[in-house]
Amino acid sequence: MKLSVFTVATPDLTPEELAKAAQDAGIEGIEWRYKEVPAEVASEKPSFWRNNLCSIDPSASDEELERFKRVAADHNLVNLSVTPYLTCGDVAGTERVMQVAQKVGASYIRVGVPHYDGTANYNDLYKQEIDYLHHVQELSQQYGVKGLVEIHHNTIAPSAGLVHRLVSGFNPEYIGVLHDAGNMVHEGQENFRMGLELLGPYLAHVHVKNARWVPTGEVQDGITLWRSEWAPLDEGIVNWSKLLGELKAIGYDGYLGIEDFSGQYASADMLKNFASKVKAWLA
Repeated sequence: MKLSVFTVATPDLTPEELAKAAQDAGIEGIEWRYKEVPAEVASEKPSFWRNNLCSIDPSASDEELERFKRVAADHNLVNLSVTPYLTCGDVAGTERVMQVAQKVGASYIRVGVPHYDGTANYNDLYKQEIDYLHHVQELSQQYGVKGLVEIHHNTIAPSAGLVHRLVSGFNPEYIGVLHDAGNMVHEGQENFRMGLELLGPYLAHVHVKNARWVPTGEVQDGITLWRSEWAPLDEGIVNWSKLLGELKAIGYDGYLGIEDFSGQYASADMLKNFASKVKAWLA
């Protein structure tokens, strides 16, 4: 298994600084955040989802995109993914991201999945996603870039079982799954090994982060209330040493992408901590 970094987790580094820090940490791949930084937040302190300095702007010209291709090459890194925040059904937006991925030499993009909050029926949302994924598969064949459905809380794909239901009718050469155990913590948890076995050839990439549950301090109708929060890699509910062993057992040999939102370390130190711990656990 190889290591990568999703640049949403390194908001204070420029692309050049990120590539150098990744190289120094022994990380081999980059997943570029694909999202505009609005002018009104540009003066803010860098943050994961707002003023993120390590992002590809969706309006970037071919000349500007060349920067991201060059930065990776200059540091002997692979441009693994262009990772946007697409919505289900945005076929034009999906095609644009695939074009960008092709231009910077990336293998994957993350595709849209319907949000789930109970206001729309799951079965209707499922049908919308299946229709959208047919378009994604056609675009993947056209551009040579695989579309990944991420396991993510508050969507119709919060678990391996439900994401498999979405992708199982498609060709795993074109549609795959981005496994994210940290995201799964927020809505409960399946047996990880069982989920990995179920995904089989659809397992294309793995994000590494952690989360935990803590009491809110409130009691409602006599019931103690809890909330989920991000946690350092070795302090959350996911036992990464065990999960990495299970990934080895099923024969996974792809990338492990750090997406640590715990704030435990500054960006460069976070990358070094990730690389050293994961290598120790794999050994």
